[in-house]
Amino acid sequence: MELKEILAISGQPGLYRYVAQSTRGVIVESLLDGRRMNASASAKVSALSEISIFTEGDDIPLAAVFTKIYEHTGGKEAISHKEDPEKLKACIAEVLPEYDRDRVHVSDMKKVFMWYNILLGAGFTEFKLPDENEA
Repeated sequence: MELKEILAISGQPGLYRYVAQSTRGVIVESLLDGRRMNASASAKVSALSEISIFTEGDDIPLAAVFTKIYEHTGGKEAISHKEDPEKLKACIAEVLPEYDRDRVHVSDMKKVFMWYNILLGAGFTEFKLPDENEA
């Protein structure tokens, strides 16, 4: 399973693996409980490989942020997304000191840590983008 197959669906908790195209959208499987569902064509669906984090310089792909968190935690689970906002800010600053403090909100940090922990629980240990795999 590659990061490009992992989807975030607006309004739905957790992450989903792309299964197939359907006539009314896409069929996805939850990484949390394995349930399959149809994500309608009107739902905002984003592949994790297409998401990036604002920094003071160039934006950093989410895959690179996950890799930095993995290295920082030694391959263990990261801070809970339910922690105090100040703790989340401190943790993201340790992992990604150059993040843009004006444009990266606490809600974004919560998603990053929640998604990282979900992926880790699903067996992900490498967070490479499709281009990196082919090189």
